[in-house]
Amino acid sequence: MSSSSHFPLLLALLLLVFSLAIAAPGNHLVTQLPGFHGAFPSKHYSGYVTVDESNGRSLFYYLVLSERDPAADPVVLWLNGGPGCSSFDGSLQFRAREHSRRAPKLQLNPYSWSKVSNIMYLDSPAGVGMSYSLNKLDYTTGDMKTAADAHTFLLKWFELYPELQSNSFYISGESYAGIYIPTLADEVVKGTRKALKPRINFKGYLIGNGATDKDYDFNSFVPFAHGMGLISTDLFEDVSAACHGTFWGKVSDVCQEKIERVRWELKDLNKYNILAPCYHHPEIQEAVFTNSSLPSSFRKLGETERPFPVRKRMSGRSWPLRLPMSKGRVPMWPQLGGRSLPCTSDELATIWLDDEDVRTAIHAKPKSLIGSWELYTARIDYTTEVGSMLKYHKKFSAMGYRILIYSGDHDLCIPFTGTEAWVRSLGYRVVDSWRPWYFGGQVAGYTQGYDYNLTFLTIKGAGHTVPEYKPKETLAFYTHWLSGEKI
Repeated sequence: MSSSSHFPLLLALLLLVFSLAIAAPGNHLVTQLPGFHGAFPSKHYSGYVTVDESNGRSLFYYLVLSERDPAADPVVLWLNGGPGCSSFDGSLQFRAREHSRRAPKLQLNPYSWSKVSNIMYLDSPAGVGMSYSLNKLDYTTGDMKTAADAHTFLLKWFELYPELQSNSFYISGESYAGIYIPTLADEVVKGTRKALKPRINFKGYLIGNGATDKDYDFNSFVPFAHGMGLISTDLFEDVSAACHGTFWGKVSDVCQEKIERVRWELKDLNKYNILAPCYHHPEIQEAVFTNSSLPSSFRKLGETERPFPVRKRMSGRSWPLRLPMSKGRVPMWPQLGGRSLPCTSDELATIWLDDEDVRTAIHAKPKSLIGSWELYTARIDYTTEVGSMLKYHKKFSAMGYRILIYSGDHDLCIPFTGTEAWVRSLGYRVVDSWRPWYFGGQVAGYTQGYDYNLTFLTIKGAGHTVPEYKPKETLAFYTHWLSGEKI
């Protein structure tokens, strides 16, 4: 990846100065960051909230107050997915010279969501990013424990920031946060019904390219790949005939071989954005592909012999992501043969976040206690338990909570076609028919609005991590949606 490439680096650093008295502990205030010179455009706070005293299980957060009106603007929680990805991936954005190993220089992002909201990034669950436990058995976790811990975190966190308790509260995130967010929302709503204090003024959530339902998510990648011109019509017709419209799970051997052929054809692409370059050399991609396919064998393909790995079917290992919408233990990507996520680099982020001066500045524990920062960790032993999220979306939309489901339209991991299909499956009446939305006088994507405050939105040319690829457009739709205006 070239020197102009953008690697995750504090989206949080992108705001304007205001004054607001905050009751957070003085040792949570961030006064400077190595690599950044000048005054912060708004106040930053970071530190730990202990969610289990007996085990010393503590979750790390980084808060940036709104540049506009922090006393009145919403509080928005950001969660990255994985499971196992640090939310610094969503809040960090590096620019550095190619091959430079010097401490990265931080630059302000003029399109930070903190322009219009108080934004907080949370490393969750314990064992991810800077969050940790003194009892390593705590790193065996799953959907429900993660949601319960995040809820406990929020209750204690709002006690630290009483001035923000009356602000509207939203939950946001991407990828496997499509599981984190509805399950956390359920905990928050149940807590409100139980009159837990402090009361969280929860208003809704927004999810980008989120894992939701195995049937819709997994079955969309083959038609999407064909529609985007990534596989031939002949191959598409072959796999469709062999698989009868089901491209994951318990399928026939013939279908599985055709699916593996599709995977092989797509292995050199950046699955998170088919328009973007891949950081890794094709030989590395092939090795990772082979290692993540169990077992490896080689089959004849027609008249030519092109080897490709054929794997046994495993729950939760379906291409293109090993996203576990079926219940069971989730294998972490490093355990599947990859040091980092495919086609991405975490080198510069790791250099910066492993610097002890940086850790001191953001009040994070030293490497000697919690280990190196990892964009995507294998420390946790994660089990998915909840299955499809459709029941949650139906529940919260019927209760009147605002929901925005958005998709970068060039993401091969969670294709927008599958997301649009599950949104339509809810059966709600269309109140804002499919139409383009605009930024800078140009079509920026398409949107459709439904009853019960549910909105579906695409972002033209964006991949799996929409704010990374289309920051201007993302801030635009975020600002309009957050304020209740038509996008």
